[in-house]
Amino acid sequence: MAGSRARTLHHRHYDRESSPTRCSGRYSAATRRGARPRVPAPDEGAPHKLMALSRALFDTRDEGEILRLAMDGIAAAGPYSAEAGYLRVDGDLVPSPRDGQAHALAVDRKVRELAGHDGPVTVPDRSWGRALGLRGHGGLLGYLVVTSRSQPTEAERSLLAMLVRHAAGALTVAFAHRCHREDAVELHRLREERTVLQGQLISVVAELGWQRAVHAIMTEVAGSDGGEEAITRALHGLTGLPALVEDRFGRLRSWTGPSRPDPYPEPDPVRQDEMLYAVAREAGPVRIKDRLIALVRPHGEILGVLALVDAQDEADEHTVLALEHAATLLALELAHLRLLAEVELRLHRELADDLLAGTDEASAFARSEAVGHDLHRSHYIVVVQWSNRTADDYFAQTVGRAASAVGMRSLLTRRSDHVVLLADDRPPARALYEALARETGTRSGAIGVSAQCNSPDDIPHRYQEAQRALEVRRHSRERYGTTFFDELGLYRVLGPGNDYRELETFVHEWLGQLIDYDSRHHTAMVETLTRYFDCGGNYDETAESLAIHRSTLRYRLQRIRDISGNNLANVEDRLNLQVATRVWKIVLGGAE
Repeated sequence: MAGSRARTLHHRHYDRESSPTRCSGRYSAATRRGARPRVPAPDEGAPHKLMALSRALFDTRDEGEILRLAMDGIAAAGPYSAEAGYLRVDGDLVPSPRDGQAHALAVDRKVRELAGHDGPVTVPDRSWGRALGLRGHGGLLGYLVVTSRSQPTEAERSLLAMLVRHAAGALTVAFAHRCHREDAVELHRLREERTVLQGQLISVVAELGWQRAVHAIMTEVAGSDGGEEAITRALHGLTGLPALVEDRFGRLRSWTGPSRPDPYPEPDPVRQDEMLYAVAREAGPVRIKDRLIALVRPHGEILGVLALVDAQDEADEHTVLALEHAATLLALELAHLRLLAEVELRLHRELADDLLAGTDEASAFARSEAVGHDLHRSHYIVVVQWSNRTADDYFAQTVGRAASAVGMRSLLTRRSDHVVLLADDRPPARALYEALARETGTRSGAIGVSAQCNSPDDIPHRYQEAQRALEVRRHSRERYGTTFFDELGLYRVLGPGNDYRELETFVHEWLGQLIDYDSRHHTAMVETLTRYFDCGGNYDETAESLAIHRSTLRYRLQRIRDISGNNLANVEDRLNLQVATRVWKIVLGGAE
């Protein structure tokens, strides 16, 4: 019975998520009353009209009213007439009421024949006509059928396309608001179903004392709001075996019982995926080495793993029963958390934008799991800018395809003039640039890559590093290609926006070994190197200023070469060392 119920939940979840019109319903009372925001005056210029119309569209939360506003204001884009409008409701196209349309049946038939695509529409006395799809993230939201007595110019077509995008965007926002209201109802329904499922456990385990004990303990856990820790404690108490919960990436979330590994092994993504696939093919818990593993997957989606450590192969049917019931309870718990995370994603900015701006770490990890991205891994911020290419959605998709083609797993967002990737591994030196050159058909682009980022809190700073690397590339002799921030050397501390931490990092990279050596041995290697540069490399002046013999100076400079690994005869090393000593002495307050 529980399995049948789970399959029902799975199908309901699939239908709700896969259909862009799951929030079905009729037009609101505001639509029926005809009350709607102000439409731009006909005597305004086209850009001002479209701007005012856009504000009116996005101020409206009723889909029917949005469609009517778009149809009424179509003339703002050019010499157009709105012949018809459609909204997609429950998978069907519902026309908006319009008066005086003798050719409505022919237009309606043609629109339905297009099956979701844009296409031409023939209307008497009109030399041009198109059915234009209104599309959102979930797919087709409706249509606008537009005609003109003359062929529109390129500029008029562009204005019309802009109006269509704004109408589609307004419909998407209105749809999301309505879905949010219904999500609250859906959340309440899921909680009620959770209670029902717990009640069903009573009838399943009532016949045997062991089953009654499992039910009683698990029901108590469900009502305790103890979360995953309470479930693993109960499972360990019932079976006597160590119980643990891992997320879908293989990272430990909870452990109850002895012999917990410390530190917990870092998961191998390939082996983790293979393990999940092997367990998913079987019905019920599966033994893999010394563990009895059950997947936590409400509605078919794997959210994690519940396991018992059974090195002596002691598990029996009662152990399996307890594990299955605990996995069911954990699935409800994690599904509840997932639903809350998904609602938060729809109501707040995209995860990537929040990470770049700085956000709460716990929330970032929860939200990253909701979108299937492993934020626990080290990341690199990658900034992509291509000459003569606007950083619009189309270019962002192009960057995403290129990144996937070279094996990069990342979160993606865009700014006004560049696209940003939050990649979970260091990008190959030239692979992304070459892939984008192939995708765009031009090599006139630049890519900046930050240093390694090990914490979500550090992402905003690393984003600045990626932008710095991009700027250095764009202003260098070779303007096109990829630049890594950690390979910039001296250029990292040049230009605006430097902070104290960056100066410290630069000094540590070039003088860190000498500073540590001086601290351990009470020597003055850094001071010797500083005086050497201050004296322009003159041995006699340097020795005199340090009050040491010339041979002693030679010995110290050789030790400096040996300890630091830098060659004072190398122009690049010499320049970076000289700047580092100057920063150490003047900015960081090094010894006089």
